[in-house]
Amino acid sequence: MNKLLEIKKLSKNYHTKLGEIKAINEISFDVYEEEFLCIIGSSGCGKSTLLNILANLDSLSSGEIKQNRRLKIGYMLQEDALFPWLNILDNALLGLDIRHEATKENIEYTKELLKKYGLGDFLEKYPHQLSGGMRQRVALIRTLATKPDILLLDEPFSALDYVSRLSVSEDVAKIIKKEKKTVVMITHDIAEALSLADRIIVLSKRPAKIKNTYEITLDGNNPMARRKCANFAYYYDLLWKDLDKNV
Repeated sequence: MNKLLEIKKLSKNYHTKLGEIKAINEISFDVYEEEFLCIIGSSGCGKSTLLNILANLDSLSSGEIKQNRRLKIGYMLQEDALFPWLNILDNALLGLDIRHEATKENIEYTKELLKKYGLGDFLEKYPHQLSGGMRQRVALIRTLATKPDILLLDEPFSALDYVSRLSVSEDVAKIIKKEKKTVVMITHDIAEALSLADRIIVLSKRPAKIKNTYEITLDGNNPMARRKCANFAYYYDLLWKDLDKNV
């Protein structure tokens, strides 16, 4: 696989009235083309800070991030963040509007994505008329519409109930696989990470450093099938022990 990103000894410090706080401590890893990489860790360990730095929404204190070419980054938030006064098509076009890339070609591409993934009959509907899962699908398509090289997902299912989370993770996995996208996702949910990831990085408590990295080999073409694999419990136990003894 082609290497898209090299993260080398990335550290992040915050300055407060009480002094300097180190959030991330010399984290190094690579991101490869078309892989689904999950980063897990306990709440407050620095996962979101790391993702914000990768998205250029926050600065690093030291270290470097190297790209093998100029990459376009797409960021999908925890909440769907759809504007209630915009219809579904206009919400899906929002990223393109912000980037001043709402060309006729890109608008048609976005419409085709919406139709391709079951939202073709809802273009003129409004967010309150859709289920939580459908809204999350719109949020993903809004991100895909900008044609990013790497998708950053910040606990994208955390606002949904358990049943919806399972359903939406199936949808998201299918869309990402069909569109051949590279993903970096953060989550604190071990089962969710295992059901989706090719590779999982476990972070320690703050200041975050990498405790372990696992290559995940599970049979099945979708998250539900992976959850039923015999060695799913084996991986779960490994990851749980890392988080349970998280230092």
